Order: sequence, then structure tokens, then C-alpha cells
Amino acid sequence: MVFFTADLHFYHEKIIRMIGRPFRDGPEMDLALIENWNSRVGPGDDVYILGDVTMKGAALAMETLSALRGRKHLIRGNHDRFIDSPHFDRSLLASIQHYLEIEWCNTRFVLLHYPMVEWNASRRGSIHLHGHQHNHRDYNLANRRAGLLRYDVGVDANDMAPVSAEEILAFFAETGGAV
Repeated sequence: MVFFTADLHFYHEKIIRMIGRPFRDGPEMDLALIENWNSRVGPGDDVYILGDVTMKGAALAMETLSALRGRKHLIRGNHDRFIDSPHFDRSLLASIQHYLEIEWCNTRFVLLHYPMVEWNASRRGSIHLHGHQHNHRDYNLANRRAGLLRYDVGVDANDMAPVSAEEILAFFAETGGAV
């Protein structure tokens, strides 16, 4: 299976209050994010992280990424500076890029940390996946109502867990829409 997520912000206690995450403290949040991830993702699954794993450096990034199941692909976000550290083990990630397009079930997914107004094949059924904004589920619902194939895969919009490609396709198909 293929999954997407973003804006995990491991070890970032202030994000709980800033965004209104349902956790008492940072350790509780980190543990829940890891458990939610591992309850959905299998060892052979691909997970595209659309940015902002952690701001806390290479050692903590490696510790966290090692605890997460699946083949992890990073689409860099504005808080992923750990990747540039000579101490970071890049073998923990199957790929690292700033932008990526993949095909899944005859649908093009355009992946970038930041939301775009237009993207490749946006008028021909491609779906733009992003993070960065820490939106809640209502953002994705509003996009669907407007006929806009743009989806925030961040944990704040997806019950604090990765979301599968199949779930995203089903989400847009619920309206009898364009996917």
C-alpha cells in the first residue's frame, strides 16, 4: 500500500497548543503518532512524508524514523534541516526530494510540502497532496465541495495518522466527482 502524511513535528511540544492537538504533552504526542503510524503501515508499505518530521536534529530524527514501519520517502518541508546533518543516516529514507509526482491506480499524485493553486495536470484529474498549513478535516471537505483536487495529508487533518492513497481516492469519489 501507499500512504501519505505530513507535519508530524516529533519532539515539538509547543505544536500541541499552537494547533490544538489532543495531547497532554510532547511524549504522549510522539508515542501516539508512532502507534497510529505503525497500526496502519506495514513493513512493505511506502509512506511519503510531505515534510516536517522534526526540528530537533539528526539524532532524534533517526531515532523516530527507525521506530516507524514501512519504506519512508521524504518530500522536504521547511523544518527538515536534520537531513543536511553529516550525522544523519540517509539510509533510513528510501528517497529524499523537494517535489515528486507518482502514479497510483491510474491517478497522478503531485506531492509538495506546500499547497499550490495549480499543479501538473490539475485540470485533468491529478490530485495535489501537501502539508504545511496544519489544516483540520474541514479544509479537505471544503476543497472537495469546491471541486478542487487538493488534499492536506498532514496528521492534523487525518486523525493523527497517515492516510492511504485508496482513502484519498475514495474521499474524492464520494461526491461522484472527477477522480
